[in-house]
Amino acid sequence: MKSTAPFAPFEWMIAWRYLRAKRAEGGVSVMTWISLVGITLAVFALIATLSVRAGFRAEFVDTILGANAHVTVYSAQEVDGKGRQINAFEDYEAMAGRLAALPGVTRAAPIVRGQVMATSGTVSAGAEVFGMSAEDVAAIPRVGVGAQAYGELERYNEGIAIGSGLARELSVTIGNRIRLISPNGVKTAFGTSPRVSAYEVVYIFTAGRYDIDRTRVYMPLAEAQSYFNREGLADEIEVMVTDPESVDELALPLMQAAGEAALIWTWRDSSGSFLRALTIEDNVMFVILSILVLIAAMNIVSGLIMLVKNKGRDIGILRTMGLTEGSVLRVFFICGAFTGLIGTAAGVALGCLFAIYIDPIFSLVNYVSGSGVWDPSIRGIYALPAKLQFGDVASAVGLSLGLSFIVTIFPARRAARMNPVEALRYE
Repeated sequence: MKSTAPFAPFEWMIAWRYLRAKRAEGGVSVMTWISLVGITLAVFALIATLSVRAGFRAEFVDTILGANAHVTVYSAQEVDGKGRQINAFEDYEAMAGRLAALPGVTRAAPIVRGQVMATSGTVSAGAEVFGMSAEDVAAIPRVGVGAQAYGELERYNEGIAIGSGLARELSVTIGNRIRLISPNGVKTAFGTSPRVSAYEVVYIFTAGRYDIDRTRVYMPLAEAQSYFNREGLADEIEVMVTDPESVDELALPLMQAAGEAALIWTWRDSSGSFLRALTIEDNVMFVILSILVLIAAMNIVSGLIMLVKNKGRDIGILRTMGLTEGSVLRVFFICGAFTGLIGTAAGVALGCLFAIYIDPIFSLVNYVSGSGVWDPSIRGIYALPAKLQFGDVASAVGLSLGLSFIVTIFPARRAARMNPVEALRYE
């Protein structure tokens, strides 16, 4: 006898009829809808979570790399010509030139850093001053030319640039003056007196990180050297590279170019533990949501078991008419797999739409709740981002379809092995 070709048209026809079964015929359609909705919601949750995690990671790394040094070169403690112990570079210009000449390095900028108290009227706030040249500030991606900012960067040498968060806290704007107070001021016979200087705000930027916008102040390098008593010195060299992800490969060349008295600190050293924590959290979330997909897929098993029980008489008749065990198995496999396929497709569509329209969705949530659900002072960035990645969507699709197909096999085999005599005994 000629064997039936797998997944023949009549097998699809029988499976489709069973999927459309009415309530009077056993309520199979209700179980099918429950299984489909469960798979849809599980896949939607998985894709939405993965896209938000990927977007948060990408935005966090971008803000790190866009407003901070990829590599910081700083000095070990040494004694200068006057017998003072300092942690600064005297030959910073020559060192910056050597570092900038290395392949893969785009910029090397000397910096003077210091902590100050910024005041305007009766309002005060802590701030961190970065003393840099105008050219170096203009080259910072999220601060300089092309960044989200207002004011005149061309007038940088006439005043200071501050973050938008600090500007809001001090209630200042372009043209206003703020006072910077440093505890390490002028040394007198009675001790060190605080240094107080007033500067005009000529530029206000938004880097996208709450902690940066809330505390950072950029000051011309020469003015910062004078203000912090660093004449002829630079505290560190800020190095930017073409490929920040491969920054570890440049560690040895940078150390050799900087000299024996220099140490380096990469962006991975400062944020690596947080990024590793994000990776671990991503893996844990994927496992947890995979369990959710498995639970949703188990509904398919329940529906198929009910379907096999209700269609026992049909199975017996089909077997006596010559339908093989393989054909019966494929009929019920199609029923379960089709449910998983449609549910997965719907879940992918909802998850992608959520990732694409996450901003208006959260705007609606904020409007309904009456307050912001995303606190930038805690999360560091101003909005909840989402980034669709093909790998994440493919993982969700593969997981959902794989589980749906696997769990379908067991009730389908039970139907295929049903004895037609036992199925028709009481009919």
